[in-house]
Amino acid sequence: MLELMEWLAERGVTTVCKVDGDRMVERGKAWMVIISGGPLGEDSFFRADLATADACLDSLLAHLEGKGLSPFA
Repeated sequence: MLELMEWLAERGVTTVCKVDGDRMVERGKAWMVIISGGPLGEDSFFRADLATADACLDSLLAHLEGKGLSPFA
């Protein structure tokens, strides 16, 4: 995740990844990822609230792929 965040930042994308202790205790969707800006355009805001860090990463990668960006290209 850290490598992906750095890759995004190098392209002007702001990235936030968070885990919420209160939501973790409640067994909720404790993980959150947000991205915006850079080559993603004006309507670039993306947020996912999910139960695991891996699920957030998968969701983020799918979103980036849909925007024509991939750290694997």
